[in-house]
Amino acid sequence: MSTQTPTQTEESSDTDAEADAASKGDERRDEKRRRAAEERARRQAEEAEKAAVDEETIELKVFRYDPEIEGKQDPRFDTFHVPFTKGMTVLDALMYSRDTYDSSLTFRHSCRQAVCGSDAMFVNGGQKLACKTQIADLEQPIRVEPLPHAEVRKDLVVDMEHFYDQMEAVEPYFQTNEYPDGELEEQRQTRENREKIKMSTRCIWCSACMSSCNIAAGDNEYLGPAAINKAYQFAMDEREGEEIKQQRLEIIEQEHGVWRCQTQFSCTEVCPKDIPLTEHIQELKREAVKNNLKFW
Repeated sequence: MSTQTPTQTEESSDTDAEADAASKGDERRDEKRRRAAEERARRQAEEAEKAAVDEETIELKVFRYDPEIEGKQDPRFDTFHVPFTKGMTVLDALMYSRDTYDSSLTFRHSCRQAVCGSDAMFVNGGQKLACKTQIADLEQPIRVEPLPHAEVRKDLVVDMEHFYDQMEAVEPYFQTNEYPDGELEEQRQTRENREKIKMSTRCIWCSACMSSCNIAAGDNEYLGPAAINKAYQFAMDEREGEEIKQQRLEIIEQEHGVWRCQTQFSCTEVCPKDIPLTEHIQELKREAVKNNLKFW
């Protein structure tokens, strides 16, 4: 039978006590680390939730139509939720929707500086350039459709052929048969004449005005405000001369020319370049009247 001395017993007790203390210390440290980890996770969750709340999104309802794909031949609207950023335009939102959600979403765009005129659309019930129209200025949901009164090819893309035909009908290029006497002399234009036609030169052939015109919607042969404005630009240019001006007036005073305009100002209201289209049409009417006046 073995026996332990008092000293051995005391040493054993001390060792057990130290082990218990160390074990409890480890438990406390583990508990502290666990609580710290839970606190970090809680803070991260709160921050993520706050970020989600702070991130403003816009609701975009986009017209969809594809005559070549079965199941997409019936027009519909698709909804896209796009994160909003300061300065975002309708074109930015469409590009985000296409790149993030649906690569088949189709629309025209090019310069993104309101110069090319390719991205004219029907936004919240009005003709606008998508690249120029600020999301912050629109009520939500933002409804984007192709231009009215034109055949839709796919989604937001319309057939522009008829519009271009009407523009070409007025011969939209400079012509003259009156030249300066000197062989190397410039064909000068007065400052006053330049100011007179300056606004008409801003047309970017976007067809927003044509799309807004009720007369053009009902009369497929009507030249339309854009074409008549282009005729104004050259008819009023003093460098072309009277003979060429006479030819231009004959084009625009035809049955489907300036006299079809009912002065509704819808074209002027939607023009993204602020061209006074209706005023130009009325001035050409006056020129046509003067051209036909007989004093004998």
